[in-house]
Amino acid sequence: MSWGTELWDQFDNLEKHTQWGIDILEKYIKFVKERTEIELSYAKQLRNLSKKYQPKKNSKEEEEYKYTSCKAFISTLNEMNDYAGQHEVISENMASQIIVDLARYVQELKQERKSNFHDGRKAQQHIETCWKQLESSKRRFERDCKEADRAQQYFEKMDADINVTKADVEKARQQAQIRHQMAEDSKADYSSILQKFNHEQHEYYHTHIPNIFQKIQEMEERRIVRIGDSMKTYAEVDRQVIPIIGKCLDGIVKAAESIDQKNDSQLVIEAYKSGFEPPGDIEFEDYTQPMKRTVSDNSLSNSRGEGKPDLKFGGKSKGKLWPFIKKNKGATPEDFSNLPPEQRRKKLQQKVDELNKEIQKEMDQRDAITKMKDVYLKNPQMGDPASLDHKLAEVSQNIEKLRLETQKFEAWLAEVEGRLPARSEQTRRQSGLYDSQNPPTVNSCAQDRESSPDGSYTEEQSQESEVKVLATDFDDEFDDEEPLPAIGTCKALYTFEGQNEGTISVVEGETLYVIEEDKGDGWTRIRRNEDEEGYVPTSYVEVYLDKNAKDS
Repeated sequence: MSWGTELWDQFDNLEKHTQWGIDILEKYIKFVKERTEIELSYAKQLRNLSKKYQPKKNSKEEEEYKYTSCKAFISTLNEMNDYAGQHEVISENMASQIIVDLARYVQELKQERKSNFHDGRKAQQHIETCWKQLESSKRRFERDCKEADRAQQYFEKMDADINVTKADVEKARQQAQIRHQMAEDSKADYSSILQKFNHEQHEYYHTHIPNIFQKIQEMEERRIVRIGDSMKTYAEVDRQVIPIIGKCLDGIVKAAESIDQKNDSQLVIEAYKSGFEPPGDIEFEDYTQPMKRTVSDNSLSNSRGEGKPDLKFGGKSKGKLWPFIKKNKGATPEDFSNLPPEQRRKKLQQKVDELNKEIQKEMDQRDAITKMKDVYLKNPQMGDPASLDHKLAEVSQNIEKLRLETQKFEAWLAEVEGRLPARSEQTRRQSGLYDSQNPPTVNSCAQDRESSPDGSYTEEQSQESEVKVLATDFDDEFDDEEPLPAIGTCKALYTFEGQNEGTISVVEGETLYVIEEDKGDGWTRIRRNEDEEGYVPTSYVEVYLDKNAKDS
């Protein structure tokens, strides 16, 4: 099977076919190039997607990713980032191993094709030239033969005519001989050119064209093999990254299997545990008995007269807000006293750990400066040792400040841990590792009250409603001539420092009288003696109401 023998007369069609082959190759290159662009775009989108869902540093969202399910999600995002990298590898390998290689080959193919068809056209031009020479010699031979024949006829006519002179006859005879000789020469020339043309034509159709067409056939077959190899490379580039992509997917599966629901549940406890004990049973209140008064009328009158100025936090001023509601939600006490004991302990532990890290950092800096100073002392040409004294003193001062700050927070921490139920040292350390998220307020335990996400009391009621409470519920009570009677007793579960107006300080374990129940605001009104009464957080005391207290 050879194009030279089978397609000897299809020069133009072969020229079109080989050009079509090059076009196909260039189309395949364009296809691979667009595939690489898709891979890059896909990889970029995957990276952006992974980055979009990564938790922001130093944000509350980052703190939430301590749960195993969230950690697994982070691992999935990281694996997807690596997954995107493999698509970038596919794009790079296809570009270097296919596009660049085939583009160079196309240029070489075009040059080879141009050279082969140039040789073919040259052979065509040569045989056409030989054919023209043959035609020219043939026409000349034909013309000379006709001229010789006419000259012979003219001579015979002159020779037969008696009226023609002998000289004219002789002249006609010579002219006929000359024409005859010219015909013979043309014949010999035509015969020679014909033999030469037949030889050239044989060489053209049996040697030159077959050789040229064979080269073109080989060139075309190499092109076909090359595009086939490129398709194999196309598949192999994909196959090479499959193991790594498989590892990425295995990493996602491993991350999913690492999710521990029990551990996450424990973390929720660590995050939101307040440290309070659940409220005890409510005693039966018997309304069939008359109200029991625990103090005399005289003492109550004295209590009213002497205690009124101190407890009248609202008075008749309708614009003054309830003193126990936190007005500035953004302001958090330095000792986190607005938080429940367990949450406060974790916050203080976290602060102590942060301060210790800062102290260690400053100490490392001090050691580095000291070493540099020693180097300067040994090698004065490197620097002045005295220039580091100011920096060294500044670092030492910072360390001292941080230590004092640490001692302050450690004292608060020791105070809080003294109030909490006994716990093992390991549990204390573990609970201190987690930051509280959305901590409840000290008054949120076992109460139907709302608290803000930062653990402080919310101002859900408007200022008008707060003033209305003062005017209706408290002003009238404090302005009554009769003091409120005791409706029960209570025991302080924790020490409370009553620093706000209208509050009263209590010591853990102290027993006091209850003169007003919690009305839903988280505060209970109590009395220590005739002169001291005020409000304490309901969750800080355990209340024992008299059985007949509510009959009144």
